[in-house]
Amino acid sequence: MSTHQSAPFAVVLGVTQDGGHPHPGCHQDCCAAAWSDPSLAHQIACLGIVDPTSKGRWIIDASPDLGKQLHALDALQQPIDAAPVDGIFITHAHIGHYTGLSKLGREGLGARAVPLFLMPRMEAFVQSNGPWSQLVEHGNVELRGLRDGETVQLSANLSIEPFTVPHRDEYSETVGFRVSGPSKSLIWLPDIDGWSQWEWPLEELIRDVDYAFIDGTFWDRSELSRDIDEIPHPLVVETMALLDHLPEVERGKVHFIHLNHTNPLLHENSPEHTATLKAGFRIGSRGQMMELS
Repeated sequence: MSTHQSAPFAVVLGVTQDGGHPHPGCHQDCCAAAWSDPSLAHQIACLGIVDPTSKGRWIIDASPDLGKQLHALDALQQPIDAAPVDGIFITHAHIGHYTGLSKLGREGLGARAVPLFLMPRMEAFVQSNGPWSQLVEHGNVELRGLRDGETVQLSANLSIEPFTVPHRDEYSETVGFRVSGPSKSLIWLPDIDGWSQWEWPLEELIRDVDYAFIDGTFWDRSELSRDIDEIPHPLVVETMALLDHLPEVERGKVHFIHLNHTNPLLHENSPEHTATLKAGFRIGSRGQMMELS
């Protein structure tokens, strides 16, 4: 896709779970090569949204890799002023999804009035807890409220809508986002406890969009030595089984993201990676671009 186009698009800026890949303290085979060769590393889940006509730029989630991800976004669409982006949308208060906000502060970018779109509990969390409250006090961010199911118009060509999902909501609610362009749309849903806990059937959600980037944190239950039930996520093998009856065109919309460092889908030469593609599903990748018109 040309970066000189006029049509709005989205770009994947990261695909891993909150700890990234290689993962802190991990010296297993899944991370060893990436420690030795940084080109094999993966950044934490984040989505960029761009409208070349208005030159608007937004991101979903402020990951610890925010600096690198903003640099990647700059290469696709240069900002028109000093603001790093025209808005940041946060899915929830787990560390991989909001702690990059710290880089907007006086120790980092020293940003001014970056619109920060938050659900009610997330907004209260930011206002009531340092160092995030300091970003508000110093004017680095400007809080904008979100409501479940209410659309926010980003530009004449783009809109975004949050929808709540069940997850471990210790400090905030959890949402996914639907991003809509003139004729195409996508969902970005990096975290959910499980599909059966959600009132919205996954296959209906997929049928309603052109791209579905969904929680694929763990391949199966064998990945971790710790109790995987303590950190519930839908297993990739279970999600594929759930959607196996869908037509090929529907399965092809599904892109697995938020991959744990142990997830073999991070490695293109793994049997699991090959099996996922053969089954008609896809795996999100940094730099992947999706036209929205």
